[in-house]
Amino acid sequence: MQETAQSKLVSESNINIHIKPEGFTDHIAYGFVKLLRFIADSFFAKRYGHRAVVLETVAAVPGMVAGLLQHLKCLRHIRDDEGWIRELLDEAENKRMHLMTFIEVAKPTWFERMIIMTTQLIFYNVYFFLYLFSSKLAHRIVGYFEEEAVISYTQYLAEIDEERHPNIAAPAIAIEYWNLEKTATLRDVIIAVRADEAGHRDRNHYFADTLRDGKKPLGKIGI
Repeated sequence: MQETAQSKLVSESNINIHIKPEGFTDHIAYGFVKLLRFIADSFFAKRYGHRAVVLETVAAVPGMVAGLLQHLKCLRHIRDDEGWIRELLDEAENKRMHLMTFIEVAKPTWFERMIIMTTQLIFYNVYFFLYLFSSKLAHRIVGYFEEEAVISYTQYLAEIDEERHPNIAAPAIAIEYWNLEKTATLRDVIIAVRADEAGHRDRNHYFADTLRDGKKPLGKIGI
């Protein structure tokens, strides 16, 4: 049973935070994410459960790729990772649990499953080479990606609160993972997921900032 650190640390007051782009690469990252947002909005509209299934598949890639490449880098340089690798891999695992949860909620079709496989294949290779080229840019993209995720889950909550989307019972996998009450609903799950996304947003912006400043990012020991 696991309760994510982000769920405990992120409060309602700092859910909606936006880091203004500074410099050329930040604007590239922000523009790229806005393009992805436009595509997602065009394809899924207000089908937030199905949007979450596809996007969480993509979102689970960066942490695994970054963790792998940082692991290899630490081996080459024969140095400690300062807790960074573990945090990146935990981020990927957290995203996978988001995906498994929303698969229970949205029940994706075979067509959507094909989209998931195709999107993951393309995005993994793009992000792998992007991280090799510029880890700062890669983390900034994830930071902005998570900003958009927070916005999407906030809109999802609004749909439930305004009774345009049924507030079904929380899947058992979500109740166990986030240590929710047995009577928890989809709304409770979305709040937990949104808190996770806000935590990933803050950490990836932190990684991008420290890499930009020529510092060594420190992972959250014991996350």
